Amino acid sequence: MNINASYTFNASPQAVWDLLVDIDAVAACLPGLESLEPAGDNRYRAVLTMGIAAVTGRYEGTVELQDLDPPNAYRLAVEGRGKPGFVNGGAAIALRDTGGATEVTVEGTVQVGGTIARVGQRLLGSVSKMMMDRFFACLQKRVT
Repeated sequence: MNINASYTFNASPQAVWDLLVDIDAVAACLPGLESLEPAGDNRYRAVLTMGIAAVTGRYEGTVELQDLDPPNAYRLAVEGRGKPGFVNGGAAIALRDTGGATEVTVEGTVQVGGTIARVGQRLLGSVSKMMMDRFFACLQKRVT
């Protein structure tokens, strides 16, 4: 499944970058997150609960920030497993100064398998988009 979205922040690219790499801000804004703990340089262990259709599950995995180019771009790699299945994915996050604001674009792919994929296949795209929208709306409130 492909994920593509863009979000506008009324702040400089540096301010938005600082927020995107602030583990406390990310943890506070990520829907369903139970914990996010450092596990090395730019690598974190995450536990979150999410539900799609009738399947709700707890996932444990890792999140890694790669190819950091402050304040312009980075890559995000995610791996998670839980009783309902697995989630593996990656995304390129790019920040662009639009003259008084910053546009953040997200382009990535996600693979989901197991029960959650079989039961919630048709809903995965809309649930992913909804979670990203909530996450970035929360960050937008924090930057202003």
